[in-house]
Amino acid sequence: MTEQTLDGLGPVDYLVIEFPAGEADFSGEIAEELVRLVEAGTIRLIDAIVLTKDADGSVDAVEFEDLEELGPLVALEAELAELLAAEDVEHLANAMEPGSVAGVIVYENLWAAPFAAAARRAGGQLVASGRIPIQAIIASIDADDLADTADEELGA
Repeated sequence: MTEQTLDGLGPVDYLVIEFPAGEADFSGEIAEELVRLVEAGTIRLIDAIVLTKDADGSVDAVEFEDLEELGPLVALEAELAELLAAEDVEHLANAMEPGSVAGVIVYENLWAAPFAAAARRAGGQLVASGRIPIQAIIASIDADDLADTADEELGA
């Protein structure tokens, strides 16, 4: 990447989506949505791999280009820049349960690139970021609903 390209780079994130043993239902919907996000200019896919963690804990990583059937992802594969190193794969696989399969994507948030570039030009730098898993949000809402129900029953 050139310095000019890097100056306009948006935030780069990664996701690891785990599919527990026997629970995966790959209908092609995930691939279609990923292609839609890229085509809409929301994200730029930088790297993508599939991790398989055997029951004994051993991990196999497969780059998209090595998969036999890419379906709609074939349009994205040519632009991938194998960014993840072996150490990264090992670290990501630690979060997985034995017997599971995971898809890993590294992507640039194109929607945020102009904001990020403006912040850098103003002398700012990203010092922290995070993501709240949807499971935590659902649990929090459920806990609030339970508390509200308990308060109503007590007449509070």
